[in-house]
Amino acid sequence: MMRDLHVHVGRMFLGVITVLAAALSVAGKAEIAQSATGEVPVFELDPSWPRPLPNDWALGEAWGIAVDSSDHPWVLHSTNQKNPSMRALIAKEGKRLAPPAIEFDAQGNVVQAWGGPGVGYSWMEGEPWAEHGMFIDHKDNVWVTGDGHVALKFSRQGKFLLQIGELWKTNGSNDQRLLGKPTTLAVDPPNNEVFIADGYVNQRVVVFDADTGAYKRHWGAYGKRPDDGPREKLDPKGPAPLRWDPTHCVRIARDGLVYVCDRGHNRFHVFRKDGTFVKEVFVDRETPARYEWSFELGTYVAPKGPGNGNGSVSMAAFSPDPEQRYLYIGSSTSYRKIYILRRSDLQLLGSFDTVAGHHEMAVDSKGNIYTTDGRSRKPMRYLFKGVRSVKASR
Repeated sequence: MMRDLHVHVGRMFLGVITVLAAALSVAGKAEIAQSATGEVPVFELDPSWPRPLPNDWALGEAWGIAVDSSDHPWVLHSTNQKNPSMRALIAKEGKRLAPPAIEFDAQGNVVQAWGGPGVGYSWMEGEPWAEHGMFIDHKDNVWVTGDGHVALKFSRQGKFLLQIGELWKTNGSNDQRLLGKPTTLAVDPPNNEVFIADGYVNQRVVVFDADTGAYKRHWGAYGKRPDDGPREKLDPKGPAPLRWDPTHCVRIARDGLVYVCDRGHNRFHVFRKDGTFVKEVFVDRETPARYEWSFELGTYVAPKGPGNGNGSVSMAAFSPDPEQRYLYIGSSTSYRKIYILRRSDLQLLGSFDTVAGHHEMAVDSKGNIYTTDGRSRKPMRYLFKGVRSVKASR
């Protein structure tokens, strides 16, 4: 992620057009991994969403996405990079960077946009990206996380409400006040607690009061106290890693189960809200990465080396039915898939190929999936088209 973004603008647009053209031929065609009986949701790419931005605005790398109570999708893109390459690219396009937090309506029109440095809080900053994760809670407050070790809470109008962590201060995975490059977060309405996936530097989930920021508890892989030990590579057939790398997502289901993405190790862990470990699930553990992002060409290419690249478990989301029957796992740029699991027993029902990775995902009340991969700079919507039957594997 630290490579330069000097991309020729013509190649960038060509790459995006090529990716979108490929989407029309693959999106919605479920690649069924026949591991369980039942029904599996079917999705189709909506190439019309979002609509072009007003005011000569352009997106930087769009990393975060969330949906509010009105089914309005929000996008968080990185505007505060210390690396000037993205700004140079935007200038070549004859555009200017939009404010970092953008609200769209369901048709893809911009409703409002705000964010960036202000009085009373420390906005994220970093290189090559700053803004990273977004979550909208049950009160329609907007939370954002990113580089610089901070998480921020705003009203939907952009009024600052709370900061957790201090800019560029970190103190390991057992500190009760400071963060370590948090990735994203989720708010638990019954207890008014915010769970932070913490993150690229730290190796934990940490919980705070969602109004006061008071520390509550934290845990690492398997519910154990994190030890900030050495980073471990995934061995497809060896023992499971003891730590997360990175702790890339945390999502809380209505029944109280907490899902944590360990992106680099192709797995997620399930917990109770007190940190009690429930289950570990690997996703495409023995399958090598299929893609990597080319900064030079501005598109996806075949990977140049072996291994799982950025991993298969980047983000988690739930179907909108009351029981949240389905768990959706979005891969990174290395796999370009959305995996569909039956949440009751975590059996894989199917998967479908997508045109990009899934750095962050959100689902609206109609079951549509919104996703961002960062690199392509284009958020996407996959329309829910109903369900189809799957047969048991033989």
